[in-house]
Amino acid sequence: MAETTSTPTESKSANAPSRPSRKNGEAEDFAALFEKTLPTGDFNEGDIVQGRVIEVGKEFVVVDIGFKSEGQIPIDEFVGTDGKVQVTSDEMVEVLLESRENEEGLIVLSKEKADKLKVWDEISAACEADELIEGTITQRVKGGLSVTIRGGVKAFLPGSQVDLRPVRNLDTFIGQTYSFKVIKFNKKRGNIVLSRRVLLEKERAQLKNATLEKLKEGQIVEGVVKNLTEYGAFIDLGGIDGLLHITDMSWGRVNHPSEMFGVGDRVRVKVLKYNSDTERVSLGLKQISEDPWLNANERYPYGAQVRGKVVSLKDYGAFVELEEGIEGLIHVSEMSWTRRIKHPSKVLSIGDEVDAVVLDIDASNNRISLGIKQLEPNPYEQLAEKYPLGTIVKGVVRNIADFGIFVEIEEGIDGLVHISDLSWTQRIKHPSELFQKGDDVEAVVLNIDMEGEKPKISLGIKQAIPDPWDRIPNDYPVGKVVEVAVLKVLDFGAFVELERGVEGLIHVSEISDDRINDPREVLNPNDTVRAEVITVDPTERKIALSMRSATRKDELADVQGYAPGGERATLGDVLKGKLGELTLKEDAKDDAAGE
Repeated sequence: MAETTSTPTESKSANAPSRPSRKNGEAEDFAALFEKTLPTGDFNEGDIVQGRVIEVGKEFVVVDIGFKSEGQIPIDEFVGTDGKVQVTSDEMVEVLLESRENEEGLIVLSKEKADKLKVWDEISAACEADELIEGTITQRVKGGLSVTIRGGVKAFLPGSQVDLRPVRNLDTFIGQTYSFKVIKFNKKRGNIVLSRRVLLEKERAQLKNATLEKLKEGQIVEGVVKNLTEYGAFIDLGGIDGLLHITDMSWGRVNHPSEMFGVGDRVRVKVLKYNSDTERVSLGLKQISEDPWLNANERYPYGAQVRGKVVSLKDYGAFVELEEGIEGLIHVSEMSWTRRIKHPSKVLSIGDEVDAVVLDIDASNNRISLGIKQLEPNPYEQLAEKYPLGTIVKGVVRNIADFGIFVEIEEGIDGLVHISDLSWTQRIKHPSELFQKGDDVEAVVLNIDMEGEKPKISLGIKQAIPDPWDRIPNDYPVGKVVEVAVLKVLDFGAFVELERGVEGLIHVSEISDDRINDPREVLNPNDTVRAEVITVDPTERKIALSMRSATRKDELADVQGYAPGGERATLGDVLKGKLGELTLKEDAKDDAAGE
């Protein structure tokens, strides 16, 4: 390349014809063109200038900006996204003057840095003019997302500026292209912070004003499900959210809003309430259709047999959907005539199709009472025929109360044995003294009271055997001496057992001829004593006995002794013996006096 003069003005024209391949005429034309296209004047390092591509090589692109020497730029700076070189000879390009002269005497130019600086200038101008910048979200970074904007410049989008509401999964935005507003710009540090939320808020405010102008109660509007909670769904009506409460979604049962909606669904709803001061909107979906309870009385009269699906189970019963919006309750007591059902799940499951009978309907309060046991014959209606009075039945003690025991005579059918009907003779303070749950017993049907929904059956256990008091006066006449077992000793005397279930009382005054202050000093439970029956009262079912009377009889028997030959002496024999003893005593006295 030919040398040029050192003055800037001369170099601009002298550099043009330096290529030996050009003829004189061509050199003159090229010089003239170069004078017109290249900028004139001095350039400072860091300036962006225009230059002409004079050669595209394998490694470098040679660019002439009108200086005494040309600049070499790595060809990689001209390669596009498709991997091809995007520059040709004689093409005008903008480059950055990094240095006027390097160690080799060449100027240092950069196409890539010129592009970046140009982009930063454009971004700065857009920021000052409050313009929007388009960019593509490329990756997730700490605290937010990275966005590629003009010229491949990287900008930061904080997580709080991505959307109107906090976003749980930022990865869903990667690859999306949006318009952004620059909220922070620092060219020296290369720091750009963007916001999408600002634009959305602005758009939402505009939509809100337009929506509020036409919003009124009773109006049917369309919206998008924005969020779901346990109690309802928030619907975006266009800049303003309305609440669709779970109770206003359907005339039927809704356990959770997600059963009916998903986020992003479009729905038509009715404006139920609108407060312009608080800007709160209450919405309804079921109100768009007719209330199914309006004519429910006609469709579900008393006694009608219906069919439905079990939709819910509670401790007290099962809810059955008869149609959309109409549910009836089968109380646990209406599931079986005789079975004791602790929980509806023992009989029904959610999803079961069941037949039932309408027992009651209160359409004003949206209530229908159903029963399934009514589909079967009532077993209680045949009780009187099946168990006539006096019938002996066998059963199991199911429950014990203070006043008696409940005996199950067949599944679900109990009879009550009152405490007074447990025994003819025993004094029972509590039924548990004689029976325990699970005991097998025999009883007699005393009465069946059919009044009320569930009849009451009275049973008696003692009636299953003859009343011992019909024979007790004959078996234990007054004056009879018997051996008895002491059951209990009290201050006033002792209770004794004459036979199983037959008790008597020995009063303290009847224990001994000697004075006794406390019977417990001489008697103990389980002692066996002899006592004489002194009174028998069948009406009061009481027997009184006397130990001292029995003792006197025993002593008299001892005095009587026995007659010759081992025969028991009679009273006459005893008297004769006594007279003989007196005669002998008198004769002895007379003999003594005569002497």
